[in-house]
Amino acid sequence: MSSSAAIVGASGYAGQEVLDRVLAHPELELAALGSDSLAGQAATALDPRLARSHAAPLPAFVPNDEALGAGADVVFLCLGHEEAAAVEPPGDAVVVDLSGAHRLADRALYAAWYGWEHPAPASLAAWEYGLPEVSPSRGRLIANPGCYATAILLALAPLRDAIDPAAVLVDAKSGVSGAGRVPRTSSHAGSVLENVTPYRVGTHQHAPELEQALGFPVCFAPHLLPVRRGLIATCFVRPLPGADVLELLTDAYAESAVVDVLPEGTAPELARVQGADAAELAVFEDAATDFAVVVCAIDNLGKGAAGQAVQNANLALGLDETAGLRLAGVPV
Repeated sequence: MSSSAAIVGASGYAGQEVLDRVLAHPELELAALGSDSLAGQAATALDPRLARSHAAPLPAFVPNDEALGAGADVVFLCLGHEEAAAVEPPGDAVVVDLSGAHRLADRALYAAWYGWEHPAPASLAAWEYGLPEVSPSRGRLIANPGCYATAILLALAPLRDAIDPAAVLVDAKSGVSGAGRVPRTSSHAGSVLENVTPYRVGTHQHAPELEQALGFPVCFAPHLLPVRRGLIATCFVRPLPGADVLELLTDAYAESAVVDVLPEGTAPELARVQGADAAELAVFEDAATDFAVVVCAIDNLGKGAAGQAVQNANLALGLDETAGLRLAGVPV
């Protein structure tokens, strides 16, 4: 029997990507589409392609509160951070929060990194940080990791006991869709095209996620790329004596259907992961400095957001982990 799904905040990029995967999912049925801005309008108000994407007509948009209370088996929260933090999750549903509202266990970190006090700090203990390959959630309230944090943790988590924690540097770059659908001056074409810009260096909200998961801070510099989607993280680490970085990563993901550790000499590429839910990893050595360089490429809207949310929901519902995910194909 199929499980029902509600998408709260379906009109943003992450919400639209979740919707696309739910419609392709063999065991999820769409119960409600929530959007305060599109409430009362047909699903095609979001994208006219939805007219041909499903055999039966899709439900019209309803206000987010109505979608939240639709009685769905799984709820995808695709809201802004503060808005998601104020949501009271339904008592009997699996809830996957794609925002940063429940990723950090320490309430004080929200003021320091997000700029606001968490409205329900007592609830944070009930949420689990769900990175399936590293820290799969066992409960029904799942905090979906951030896109940068996903790529960096896939690269570093299997190495945390085999590298010098004081010598970890990350240069990461993301497509402009990571900024969301709401227009910003920094995401205008005039600012993005023919340009690469570092931003929020030393102050990015995904940094405390990394420290929370790894047990040590990481020097992390994010950049904006002039592409729609895709994210690549280049991680510089100093292995401890005797540590084999490639072997550790290969062993960690040997059974994964989502994370590919590439053969030596093959580099991850944005083009191969754009529009997909897979991750590519590769290891390089810098003999001059004794550093190893671990590169991870994902789609910021796929494995970095919607794909991972569906993967988390699958695990929580006891379904095939990869159901509904985009993993196959070799598009040009």
